[in-house]
Amino acid sequence: MSALRAVFDRGVHVIVVGCGRVGSRIALELVHDGHTVAVIDRNEAAFHRLPEGWGGLNVVGAGFDRDRLEEAGAGHAAALAAVTSGDNSNILCARIARETYEIPAVVARIYDPRRAEIYQRLGIPTVATVTWTSDQVLRKLFPEHTVAEWADPTGRVRLVQRALPNSWCGRKLSALEAETGARLVSVMRSGVPYLGADDLVGQEGDVLYLAVTFAARSRLDEVLEAKPDEIPGRKALGR
Repeated sequence: MSALRAVFDRGVHVIVVGCGRVGSRIALELVHDGHTVAVIDRNEAAFHRLPEGWGGLNVVGAGFDRDRLEEAGAGHAAALAAVTSGDNSNILCARIARETYEIPAVVARIYDPRRAEIYQRLGIPTVATVTWTSDQVLRKLFPEHTVAEWADPTGRVRLVQRALPNSWCGRKLSALEAETGARLVSVMRSGVPYLGADDLVGQEGDVLYLAVTFAARSRLDEVLEAKPDEIPGRKALGR
């Protein structure tokens, strides 16, 4: 127990299921941060992605096999990340970790974003790979358009960053919420963050962080880029 206590003094024990490009990188970063790590993978050759003597434990087998989880230290693990290439395997592994071993921090990588909402209801945080990847591609292609800083597991609600257009300078930012249905979370102004719209009036150089549904993103772009008298149903917005 004294040796185990020394380990926890440096960090916590984490299990990574899947030693692909993502899993191996996570494992190495966790070890670098002072945590103890065990990696589980069916394919022993996958461990070649980890350098010799990398500092963690390699376990060959399936991440939902309780014997392999025991070998990986599930009984005292503080976190588990299931990042194999199979959605079903990741979810099964995450559920066993949460329900059988009561590991407090669990996350599963999901390729099918349509499943994410279902798993979220089961109390399993997920990372939808397709949604994340598409956001990154769009960010590179169109840097001047909406940038997604965060998305919920379903991809339906996003936190986006937008530079305030000159046409909105001098206008109440609360009007932006009324016209788009988005919620202004924060405004970065001259290096100082402001929470919410309140009575803020847009100024040149403002950077907006807004929570918006996926379906309403085009409306947000339309209102931000339009002149006051060009917005359908409105001749002018609040000033």
